[in-house]
Amino acid sequence: MSASPMGPGGGPDKTQASIGELLADATRNFSYLLRKEVELAKAEVREEVRSLGMVAAMFAAAAIAALLTLVFLSHALWWALSNVMDQGWAALIVAIIWAVIGAVLASRARRQLRTVKALPRTQQTAHEIPDAVRGR
Repeated sequence: MSASPMGPGGGPDKTQASIGELLADATRNFSYLLRKEVELAKAEVREEVRSLGMVAAMFAAAAIAALLTLVFLSHALWWALSNVMDQGWAALIVAIIWAVIGAVLASRARRQLRTVKALPRTQQTAHEIPDAVRGR
């Protein structure tokens, strides 16, 4: 019975291994390393998503609180104006104020949207791909 030679670490002696064995061993090690890296990336992504979910929930709660604040402030303004004029006119004034604010915000958003370029670097490289394939 032939015993395989042992290396200094107690494992098989790699100095006597064939190129095929060394290549298979390297492939196995690389595959193992790649699996571990993917597992680590998945764990990190899960943790980041959990944190981002909490942040998004807090922003949503803050937005709801801000909206309720605006509703109650609008109602308070309506009430205050109804002390000096008819309640219907007071409500109309508050509604007009909000309509003006909405129109200004929509106009600014539309103006800013015109300046946004969607994925400029991706569009540039996509246009360069046909030239690169043709060898230019």
